[in-house]
This record gives sequence, structure tokens and C-alpha cells, in this order.
Amino acid sequence: MNDSARVAPAVQSILAAARERPGGEERLSVSARSLPDALAAAEADGRVPLVAEVKPTSPTTQGERTDDPVALARSMVAGGAAALSVLTEPEHFGGSPETLRRVRRGVDVPVLRKDFLLHEAQLDVVEADVVLLIARFTEDLDGLVAAAQARGFQTLVEVHTRAEVADAVAAGADVVGVNNRDLVQLTVDLGTFERVAPAVPDGQPVIAESGVLTPADARRMREAGADGLLVGTAIMDGDVEANTRRLVNA
Repeated sequence: MNDSARVAPAVQSILAAARERPGGEERLSVSARSLPDALAAAEADGRVPLVAEVKPTSPTTQGERTDDPVALARSMVAGGAAALSVLTEPEHFGGSPETLRRVRRGVDVPVLRKDFLLHEAQLDVVEADVVLLIARFTEDLDGLVAAAQARGFQTLVEVHTRAEVADAVAAGADVVGVNNRDLVQLTVDLGTFERVAPAVPDGQPVIAESGVLTPADARRMREAGADGLLVGTAIMDGDVEANTRRLVNA
């Protein structure tokens, strides 16, 4: 599916840059740490399974975080994060492949590469445990999921509608992520997860993305069936270890 013409101008700008971004020169082969296993281990330990995001900046936040990303990542793990997400999009989010490379070397939990990946060669830029693929913007979701998995990556396929859930499951997504942010208006509604998640088949890991700011939000998403939560702003704004711990203990 490719619905880029209807999205917010800020996202159109991100997509335009992503289309021009080159891929890697050599095909990668990755030995991935399991995200579903990490989420299940956190659950068994009595923690909210949290994917904490190293997010220097974004079009929907104010300010910029300039701390060493490896130190931030280690603080998140110390706070109880089951896994991490690292932005590699440079122009709009301040991320880079080198940041992900350093973070993954510095921690022992699964690390998600969060970016707008549109063609196969972009998978070969940097090793990660999981790659984000956005159903709405992917011309050949089946092919890109297969290409990622052939390299050893796990796939987190992001959806916003029930129809996209069906596409993600049919493509063989390892994990489905329901984004509470509407990329048409950039508005956030936690009710999106509550409406969309019931379409995810039993046994398919599903993560709630965007909009979780408080322990009450975390509990709401968990009650709606989230196997994990992907949280950036609420963790990066202040003491990241304390913010992580506050959510994993929700």
C-alpha cells in the first residue's frame, strides 16, 4: 500500500527524503536478538514490556536531546526496558546508522531500527535486531518483509487500520505495531489501538505505538491487549531511567 499523497506535509517531506536515501553497498546477514522473547521475558518478570526509544528530536516534539545515545540507552535498560528503538532517519529525527550501531554494541537487549525504509537496499545500511516497515508507505510489503527476514532481521510492521493488520499478517510480520498517531493529521488517539488491535490474530505479538505518556496510558494499552509499548517522548523528556521505570512498573 502507498498512501503518501494524503499524509501531513511534514510526513511527505520525510518520505521524499527517504526515497532519495541510498542503500548499503553489501548485503547484510544479521543474528538477531528476539523481540517477542524479550517482551515475554519482561512480562514474566512482572514488568510492562517496554520498547524505549532513543529519539533526539522529531517533527512532533520541541527541543533536542544531545546526551550520548549509548548512555541514554543504558539508562533505559537500567530502568527496565525490554528492548530499544533507535532512530536512523537523519534529516527530521536527528538519527543515524552509526548511533544505532553504537547503541546495539552497548546493550544486550533487542534494538529496533526505526526509519522510513522504502526499498530493499536500505535494509543493508546497518545491522539491527528488528526493522520497522510501515504498511501505508510500502509498495511491496510482502517483498520487503521477506527481504528483511532473509537477512536475519525481525520485522515490526506498523499499521493504523484493520485492513493494514490483514496486510501485515499476510506478509508474515514477526510483530505488528499499531500506531496511535494518524499520519494524515499527526493527531494521536489511544482509541486507535483499542479499535484496531482486536483484528490482530491470537498469538501474533502486537505493540502499541505513540501516545503513551503516563502509567495510566500504559495500563490502558495493556488492558486493550498490547504485548508491548513503544514509547519515545515520555521517556526522553527528563530523567530517562526514572521515566522508564515509572512506565514499566505501571
